[in-house]
Amino acid sequence: MPLNINKITDQATMLENRIRKRFHHLKKWAQRINIDAFRIYDRDIPEIPLVLDWYNGFIAGSFYERPYEVPELEELLWLNTMKHAISHILEIDAEHIYIRKRQRIHQYQRLPGNERWVNVHENDLIFHINVSNYVDTGLFLDRRALRFLIRNEVYGKKVLNLFCYTAAFSVAAARGGAESIDSVDLSNTYLEWAYHNFNLNAIPVYRVNSLTFLKNKYQLIRAEVRHFLNEAQRHNIRWDYIILDAPTFSNSKRMQIPLDISRDYPQLIHSCLSLLNSNGTLWFSTNTHRFHCDETLFPGFMIQNYSEKLRMEDFCKKLPYCFKIQKVGVDSPQKK
Repeated sequence: MPLNINKITDQATMLENRIRKRFHHLKKWAQRINIDAFRIYDRDIPEIPLVLDWYNGFIAGSFYERPYEVPELEELLWLNTMKHAISHILEIDAEHIYIRKRQRIHQYQRLPGNERWVNVHENDLIFHINVSNYVDTGLFLDRRALRFLIRNEVYGKKVLNLFCYTAAFSVAAARGGAESIDSVDLSNTYLEWAYHNFNLNAIPVYRVNSLTFLKNKYQLIRAEVRHFLNEAQRHNIRWDYIILDAPTFSNSKRMQIPLDISRDYPQLIHSCLSLLNSNGTLWFSTNTHRFHCDETLFPGFMIQNYSEKLRMEDFCKKLPYCFKIQKVGVDSPQKK
């Protein structure tokens, strides 16, 4: 289905009108809750398959494939016209807009181009964001409400954050007064990023070997999560609070067996539950499409679906699946 200049111009106008309305509303909302990173557009208009996130004066976005073929030069013209419309309506330099075509790229793969970093705030927290060089920017905006919730629940608790990525959950837990936090990831790149996030927030953190289990208050641990869980079980280590925000799929060369969360979630969840202290809590979340959590696999545990409860003003589309798992008879803090 070929595009034409008039159609492209009309779509640019439609995008401007939509962003003008959403951004005006969301900016006031964001100021009230003291954040400066939020989603402003999510394929609201079918003919404009873009997802656009605002990061303190920068736009990082994705361009999703159309269900029909468009000549490459025409697609480039279309995208440049959309960027110009975004630049105009938001009154930002076009060089502050980064939109990449959404495709299957390894999560840890660095994209070409000069690095562009920006710091963003969530209340009193600061996070270091790369808007230009990775599939993800370093902060999952759709997990924001869960970060708020976790921060309010972990005071005095021992916390384990698995697949910690850039450790946004861990930083939030530290500000919430967690007694200790162990953050585990396989990527040196993301653990270095996590270290920087802790430093940005003036929170001391240590980097340790996965097999040492040193007793630092806050530590970053490079390890394959399944191996780490087995080692923790062998060393009889327990936590009060475990965060399992797992990728949909991972086939890192450093993994002996690729991770497929649709297949592997029962084993991962059981491993985490076996490491919880009494009255412990497991948060499990995933972006897997059409995910189904078979609760019959976890007898003796109460599973609460929080997916819709964690919706915030800037997310109109489907949110990640999110479950709170506790032993039966243990009330969640919200019910006290």
